[in-house]
Amino acid sequence: MNTNGHSSHVIPSVSITTARTDASSQANALGMRPMQERAWARRGEPYLLIKSPPASGKSRALMFIALDKFHDQGLRQAVIVVPERSIGGSFADGTLSQSGFYWDWNAAPQWNLYNAPGVDEPRVVKSKVDAVRRLLWSAASSTRKTP
Repeated sequence: MNTNGHSSHVIPSVSITTARTDASSQANALGMRPMQERAWARRGEPYLLIKSPPASGKSRALMFIALDKFHDQGLRQAVIVVPERSIGGSFADGTLSQSGFYWDWNAAPQWNLYNAPGVDEPRVVKSKVDAVRRLLWSAASSTRKTP
């Protein structure tokens, strides 16, 4: 508890500043660039803040970590929110295994909401809210015990 009576949690972070050399684009055996490798080392944390320059691979780092959480840490789902539609496109299906990673990234189309047409139309916003509600409910109902 902090002095205000609230719980204080330290959120681990990975921060990288590059010298604008080609070193940050060199991948390791799993297909990870240096920043992604640093984030991967913290994949067991419940929360992780990644601060890195644009186009440094933050989205792909999140894919690596989410896949590990699904396959090795028992997580059943993840909600990924990005500040703009163009970033959402980074989360399209990807064959990460071609670069040496253990698994590929595949998002079921009904849960991939970044490319919905008419993003600012009220009916589309409502349908996105409903889709998130269905996603969250699907996990809750699969773990809920019935009497």
